[in-house]
Amino acid sequence: MTAPRRALIVVDVQQEYFNGILQIQAPSRDTSLANIVAALEVAQQQDLPVVVVQHELPQGAPVFALDSESWSLHPQVEQRLSPAWKRVTKSKGSVFAGTDVAEWLTEQGVDTITIVGYMTNNCDIATAVGAEELGLAAEILSDATGAIHLANEAGKVSADQLHETLLVLLHSNFAAVAPTDAWVAAVTAGRALPKSDLGTSATQGRAAFGG
Repeated sequence: MTAPRRALIVVDVQQEYFNGILQIQAPSRDTSLANIVAALEVAQQQDLPVVVVQHELPQGAPVFALDSESWSLHPQVEQRLSPAWKRVTKSKGSVFAGTDVAEWLTEQGVDTITIVGYMTNNCDIATAVGAEELGLAAEILSDATGAIHLANEAGKVSADQLHETLLVLLHSNFAAVAPTDAWVAAVTAGRALPKSDLGTSATQGRAAFGG
């Protein structure tokens, strides 16, 4: 098989997710950040295209307000920025909505995106779904992403449960899900990460839970 032509998409690794009301709860912020940095270092070593994304809202917004602390990249990402990387801001979930990221990836000859950053339950899943429409394969690194606890009129769910559920969902159709070390091995070997499909996941689900 032809080796994937990957780009690393670093989604919203901003201070809001470390110090704000949207603090990542699972996996731990320290764990996910360390793995994001590891993925960036491998991308540099392997000369992969990199896109660094920031969510941006108008000044005065409660989160991600332009030029605020919430909006700022985490220093571990900021200090590693390279002029060769594409930087983009967005105001919607998917990194493709209202940006030129899709066109840039086409110019780089990319056919597979690797998603790291935040949050599993919002921008990561939106980006993976958006990739399908563009004909791009997607990968999500399970320990370089993260979710938050949620509760509203529809119910409540812990960050651990939410993160795991969404990764199972994504792996069943929209993206290959793997830990960072497995992705590093795949990048080094020039091979794709394995991904399940809906039929297989449904069959295995019935075997696990009956019905």
